[in-house]
Amino acid sequence: MCKVMEDMRNESLKEGEKRGEQNMVLRMLQAGKYTLEEIAELSCLSLDDVRRLQIEQGV
Repeated sequence: MCKVMEDMRNESLKEGEKRGEQNMVLRMLQAGKYTLEEIAELSCLSLDDVRRLQIEQGV
């Protein structure tokens, strides 16, 4: 049972990190000061992921 709970905790942490990265990317896109390539490099997300977030959020 402990292994299952540990796995759930780790998954929650990963999901939280992902949301944090996405929020940072959205703020960078909204600021309009960075190129998509710069955002991808600084956020450690792929350029495709940055473009996807840009389209999804209409930024």
